[in-house]
Amino acid sequence: MGTYKEIQDYVKVKYGFVPATCWIAHAKQKCGILIDQAPNRNDHNVRSKPCPDDKFLALKDALIHFGFIEDDKIK
Repeated sequence: MGTYKEIQDYVKVKYGFVPATCWIAHAKQKCGILIDQAPNRNDHNVRSKPCPDDKFLALKDALIHFGFIEDDKIK
């Protein structure tokens, strides 16, 4: 299992951008991975910076690469 830093490095090398940690957390949540709420989050029911749709597939690829999800789990 990769850390947020390892996921950021993987995405940077493979896709050419560094995802924000909040995007990684949102992508994990969209893929069904349980995550803890950040203690500094203003509203625990609303994401202020959700993962952009055009970045989700790169993050999904990283989650597959690091073994968080299987390849066919999320379409």
